[in-house]
Amino acid sequence: MVKSIPGSVYQAGDLVIGGLFPVHVKAPQPELEFQSENNNTSCESFNQRAYRWLQAMIFAVEEINNNTDLLPNFTLGYLAADTCLAESTTLLAAMAMVTGQEVDLANSECGSGPVVPVIVGDPRSSASIIVANTLGVFDIPMVSYLASCGCLSDKRRYPLFFRTMPSDAAEARAMAELLHLMGWTWVGLVSADDDFGRFGIQMLMEALRGTEVCVAYHEVIPKDYPKKTMQRIVETIQKSTATVVVTFLIDPDAKALFEEVVEQNVTNKQWIANDAWVTYSAISVPHNIPSLAGTVGFALRRADIPGLGPFLTRLNPSLASFSSDPLLKELWETLFGCSFSAPLGGKLCSGSEVLGIGESVYADVSQLRITYNVYKAVYAIAHAIKEMLACEPGKGPFLEGRCPDLQRLQPVQIAHYLRQVNFSTPLKEWMNFDKNGDPPASYDIINWHVTPQGAGEFVTVGHFLSSQGPDGQFHINMDRVVWGGGSRQRVPVSVCSSPCPPGTRRAVQKGRPVCCFDCLPCADGEITNKTGSLECIRCPERFWSNSNHTVCILQPVDFLSYSDTMGIILSIVSAVGTVLTVTTFATFLYYRHTPLVRANNSEVSFMLLVSLKLCFLCALSFIGQPVAWSCMLRHTLFGVSFVLCISCLLSRTVVVLVAFRSTLPGENLMRYVGPAQQRLGISICTLVQVLICALWLTLAPPQPAERDIMDIWGPKIILECAMGSVVAFSLVLGYIGLLACLCLLLAFLARKLPDNFNEAKLITFSMLIFCAVWVAFVPAYISSPGKYTVAVEIFAILASSYGLLLCIFAPKCFIILLRPEKNTKKHLMAR
Repeated sequence: MVKSIPGSVYQAGDLVIGGLFPVHVKAPQPELEFQSENNNTSCESFNQRAYRWLQAMIFAVEEINNNTDLLPNFTLGYLAADTCLAESTTLLAAMAMVTGQEVDLANSECGSGPVVPVIVGDPRSSASIIVANTLGVFDIPMVSYLASCGCLSDKRRYPLFFRTMPSDAAEARAMAELLHLMGWTWVGLVSADDDFGRFGIQMLMEALRGTEVCVAYHEVIPKDYPKKTMQRIVETIQKSTATVVVTFLIDPDAKALFEEVVEQNVTNKQWIANDAWVTYSAISVPHNIPSLAGTVGFALRRADIPGLGPFLTRLNPSLASFSSDPLLKELWETLFGCSFSAPLGGKLCSGSEVLGIGESVYADVSQLRITYNVYKAVYAIAHAIKEMLACEPGKGPFLEGRCPDLQRLQPVQIAHYLRQVNFSTPLKEWMNFDKNGDPPASYDIINWHVTPQGAGEFVTVGHFLSSQGPDGQFHINMDRVVWGGGSRQRVPVSVCSSPCPPGTRRAVQKGRPVCCFDCLPCADGEITNKTGSLECIRCPERFWSNSNHTVCILQPVDFLSYSDTMGIILSIVSAVGTVLTVTTFATFLYYRHTPLVRANNSEVSFMLLVSLKLCFLCALSFIGQPVAWSCMLRHTLFGVSFVLCISCLLSRTVVVLVAFRSTLPGENLMRYVGPAQQRLGISICTLVQVLICALWLTLAPPQPAERDIMDIWGPKIILECAMGSVVAFSLVLGYIGLLACLCLLLAFLARKLPDNFNEAKLITFSMLIFCAVWVAFVPAYISSPGKYTVAVEIFAILASSYGLLLCIFAPKCFIILLRPEKNTKKHLMAR
């Protein structure tokens, strides 16, 4: 059985506070053969920073004892032990404190130690878990100053665990906020092979859940630091495309990692440090700076504790007042490179060496962060005792209103008051524990700058305060930040895939994380106007995407207008036809008494010319923006004018047939086709079309409408006239076609009449052209897009109108104007 654990400092008091500090970082090797007693029980590798923590506890206890307002007539004592940074020795020291045995106490009587009701420590999460589980049997509360594992917030497993160190969950939220703020979506993770590292990474992953940050790799640093494993880990970091590396490491693990990083000359990474090593001066030496300059990390809020510097430097091993401290001589030997024993050729310590503030890691009070946590832990216990002393009998929190008995104090009673502490430290910082035993999280954002001497300088560039909202309040001064990753002045880029520009969307690459994606252009009619869009947005009605798919633009409205080239051409052709018709009308009117004009029933000829004029003019009603009146006018005018025209031709054809087929003696058929009968026939045929159009306009008139079409330049909104009733439109066209076919048939029968008076041939040719045009019109009309549909209809109207005008009236005008000698009754009657 081990007799004692060397390296403990004791001071008696009304209540003794225990303290666990890793003053050495290498525990003694155990005797595994069990053949002899192991006398090699000394720890190795002195840790100056941890010894400063131990002295900060002593400083806080003495400061409280000197403060008559805080604990009047009550003295705190302390028992601080070296844990040697190992779980076994830590548990042994803690158990010794609780039981009062197996601890070497220079100031104790008869080798018996006090029973410690509360312990400050341990700094390591893994050791704290073991100690908390063990001491939970004895209801001993712990107040850790550095254990940050989020698992320790579980009050079901660790009901008596408190800490002045924020949980890793808060630091993980801060790291996630930093990654999000900087746009780093592709990162590597490196953690320690202990509870701190495992739970820290777990908390970080939970904080990153729902964000766009992906993990490129996750490497774990083994505790024995094998060379090949460390080389492989650093090679993975070097080869990865992730520029940013997030760490959850304790300082020895970080030191081992960066020794290999520097050896492999890895200088292109941006390191994100956790609080355990971000201000560790043993890493920020000039040798490491080329690889680590620009490191950004989170550290506990720095504090300036008044009087601590002189308190730390008051030590002197030659004074009797410090003879009780078995660790002081080793500190002295470490600081001054000397020895109190007889060295062989070495330097002998005199004890008169001067210990100056800031001249060593131990005496450095410029970065009091963990030290301040130790200070706050002692004050939290002191305020819990203050509330306990203020308890009034009969009004106490325990059974039947009892107050704690200080002579038989139960540790669980201290835990009760610890849960309720709510005080301001001497540095005016508010301190309390939440329901999980955690303090308010407060971090400085530290950036590693390079001094002129080439060493690392810890510069505070921002803050993170979890007490200012559920996600914390994040402040960082970007102008002061020096970045790593090879780009000192600009924020390094760490993405798996570059953000998709506007006009494209993400498409996740199969089998890879969500932040590894391809950028696909948006489909027609869809846009993205932001960088990194997940989905394209469909444009609203009447809008369409531009060529870059970044903006929805109003779809162009298209119709056959008078300003279009086609509209101008068709208008000119219509106007020319109208002028020719009017000119022909004037010519016939002027020569109305000549035989040629009179022989062809001048009244019907004038009526035919008027209808042709209407046909030419109705083509103009199809040009321009469709409105209600123009839609109704264009189809009715078209239907009525063409029926009037064909009715006139039909009447003349019938007259010719009757005139030359009446060959029997006494047969007087001409009385049935006189001028009055012709007018009546034309009126009846036209009236039928008028009735069809009237019913059409009454029941389902044509109305302006819009239609979306797609051409090679994109979508368009076509303004057109909807038929209203396809049946009515078909009746109009069908009736015109019926009259045209009948006229063609009759003209064909009269084609062999005497040439000099055979107008039937002209009518036949004109009707053949008319029918050919309108037969070709149907497929062309159906297949033409947009405004070209209207253009096809106008073309059919003009082509058929020109065919009628030229075939019927051009030969007559030629004779009237150029061959007047043939415009005689004799010539017309000649065979």
